[in-house]
Amino acid sequence: MSAHEAEPDRGVRINPSILAADFVNMQAELARIASADFVHVDVMDNHFVPNLTFGPQMVGRIQDVSPVPLDVHLMIDDPDRWAPEYAELGAASVTFHLEAAKDAVALARRLRSIGARAGVAVKPDTPVAPLFDIVDEFDQILVMTVEPGFGGQSFLHGTMPKLRDLARHARKRGSAVWLQVDGGISDSTIEYAAQAGADTFVAGSAVFGSDDPAAAIARLRAEASRHIHAR
Repeated sequence: MSAHEAEPDRGVRINPSILAADFVNMQAELARIASADFVHVDVMDNHFVPNLTFGPQMVGRIQDVSPVPLDVHLMIDDPDRWAPEYAELGAASVTFHLEAAKDAVALARRLRSIGARAGVAVKPDTPVAPLFDIVDEFDQILVMTVEPGFGGQSFLHGTMPKLRDLARHARKRGSAVWLQVDGGISDSTIEYAAQAGADTFVAGSAVFGSDDPAAAIARLRAEASRHIHAR
């Protein structure tokens, strides 16, 4: 079998970011990524990050028509107040930023109680050491590999040491937490994140900018799997 035809490695998750999609044709764009594991939905408020996307109403419609579960990434102020609403919409996973949350553990527990996977994200310059003792409170930890706010940025190799530290600590604890990366992920950069410990990969233009998004997803999955299994 070719990589495209092979049974997908579900130990590797490829989550295309709709930030790179054609917003005018969103339902058709979502249909093009039906082979993905999740669709990554960036919610920005023009306060926490200098960009504005959409809120609960649009996310609810995406939820209605998406062929794959929603992985919602909240780049917003006051997630303690707003994040539960996205879980209540039916999002499979809701990630908020450690830098914005007042009580990350309480919020994660609230999201889990609603039925969503709880994720926490850190910006490129935010240390991950504060998460070491509470890693089991989360289902997913997102290490941003670009500055949050805009798609199409270059992968920041300098974020890999802290991803490696986080992965080492999670393994030591026997944690089942997913380690996600977001920003600049492509055929040529995914290997670095996989080698450093990531298992969940957000890719925008590498998928939606391709003539064949399904083939792009398969390539990314195969490349990540190769490096994860070699760790």
